[in-house]
Amino acid sequence: MADTMTAWVVRRPGPMATRPLERVRLPVPEPGPGEVLIRVEVCAVCRTDLHLAEGDLAPRRPGTVPGHEVVGRVVAHGPSAAGAGRLAVGARVGVAWLRSTCGVCRYCARGAENLCPRSRYTGWDADGGYAEFLAAPAGFVHPLPEGRPAEELAPLLCAGIIGYRALLRAELPPGGRLGVYGFGASAHLTAQVAIARGATVHVLTRAAEARRLALKLGAASAGDAYDTPPEPLDAAILFAPVGDLVPVALAALDRGGTLAVAGIHLTDIPSLDYQEHLFQERTLRSVTANTRADGRALLEHAARHPLRVSTVPYALDEADRALADLAADRVTGAAVLRAGG
Repeated sequence: MADTMTAWVVRRPGPMATRPLERVRLPVPEPGPGEVLIRVEVCAVCRTDLHLAEGDLAPRRPGTVPGHEVVGRVVAHGPSAAGAGRLAVGARVGVAWLRSTCGVCRYCARGAENLCPRSRYTGWDADGGYAEFLAAPAGFVHPLPEGRPAEELAPLLCAGIIGYRALLRAELPPGGRLGVYGFGASAHLTAQVAIARGATVHVLTRAAEARRLALKLGAASAGDAYDTPPEPLDAAILFAPVGDLVPVALAALDRGGTLAVAGIHLTDIPSLDYQEHLFQERTLRSVTANTRADGRALLEHAARHPLRVSTVPYALDEADRALADLAADRVTGAAVLRAGG
């Protein structure tokens, strides 16, 4: 194994036109206590990576390697890391956004580790998957099945997991009517989960190609982001990071409906009118990160009901172009970086 690797770092956060990402050579990381070293095969590209690169999400450390939807193979163990079974050398694994938690606070104790004040995140607090290797805590690494392309598994590890949690937060009743605002990597997976559970899904997004994909995947309707859906919604999920859509989605809810906002970043929300947007027990909720249980549940669902994952491939050397395409809404589905394997 080489001593150095190709990686991308966020050098100077700013608009993609200013080239905030820089391709560099870094030492291959040494796995610490309880960690495993993973050779990256594929890392999917998340809008959170774009927020970090452009400065919407404040960097936690200088020169961070982004990326938190990683599929790869275990190649080495750090001290005290599990050395057999699910994390044996050669095991196929995935690394997601949640990197570690304290495990002892009141949030962790009640199963809400996504709210842990000392939680840390892949590609934000520690180097992520826009690289040939990364090290990750063994307890937060997901075993993955063989027999499915890495490009199709990678988007499940954030887009899939966050969308799954957003669906839970939206409290969609059985057989209910779900509105999906924005239709990128996460939304196109979440819509399929909802449809498999018997929901009627209405997609509202500005991109014509995304509307065509939504209908192909089984959505009952697909309109522009600011359109009124053809029927009142029992629940809605806002995936687009556009605060202007919050009152639009709330107004589309039926009585007792819930809107869940899935993104880590959202532009300012305009003033809400209590009678129009919140009265009749409508609820507005946020979605914060994910738990490992969310990851296991989503992966189990995908094993029972295989999801059709729409991907756009890029070489690792094209990470800056992939993020620029995402910023310009030129990606339908999920962009994925192929590092090797």
